[in-house]
Amino acid sequence: MNKILVIDDDESINQLVQINLELAGYKVFCANDGISGFAMAKQETPDLIILDVMMPDVDGYTVAKRIRENNEIKETPIIMLTALGMLDNKVKGFDIGVDDYLVKPFEIEELKVRVRALLKRTDKIPKSAATREILQQGDITLLPETYSVKIKDKTAKVTPIEFDIINLLMQNYDNIVSGAKILKEIWGYNPDDDVETIRVHIRHIRTKLDKISGDKQYIETVYGGGYKLVPNGILKKSKSKNTK
Repeated sequence: MNKILVIDDDESINQLVQINLELAGYKVFCANDGISGFAMAKQETPDLIILDVMMPDVDGYTVAKRIRENNEIKETPIIMLTALGMLDNKVKGFDIGVDDYLVKPFEIEELKVRVRALLKRTDKIPKSAATREILQQGDITLLPETYSVKIKDKTAKVTPIEFDIINLLMQNYDNIVSGAKILKEIWGYNPDDDVETIRVHIRHIRTKLDKISGDKQYIETVYGGGYKLVPNGILKKSKSKNTK
């Protein structure tokens, strides 16, 4: 039986989530603040954490960061619950290493779908890392043991989800991969209104690759289509300077 920890200062949400997830067959623990939630995460070592952002004293971002820094629970999947739907809040959560993001108010059935998909997808390690094989296409090498991507002789750390996205693009490098396909393959569901999640992750991946890729870029955006990996890279467009 999978163990799920819910950390939210809203008691009504804790009860709603706990009742419904227990009916779905999970063992659920609840905490009403970030401090006790982090302590409970270390004590219970749950299979998944549902974490609210806006909490007094210690907010969800801080708790998520502490979880990712703790060796015993750092790989635990995290779904963030928040009333904040703006892009910069998603960026901050994903940058810390949050796996999924659900904006309040939410439908309990949607939460259950995401919980089920995330537990199935991760099992606490990226599915593409399960075999511990080194994956390579052109200049790019994925190192599952360290969740790293290597371009020639330079290496950058990536999150488990970023790792799986890069792997999916590598496996389909001859083809354009749509945002819907990425959602289906990586998250296990296909919502109609979550394209922004893909854009945030691609932006993060590009930022990390830019630091090690020199004058090349390796992920091409095909407008209206999706994304395509270019294994040997293409030259970045130089920014022209206006001269008087």
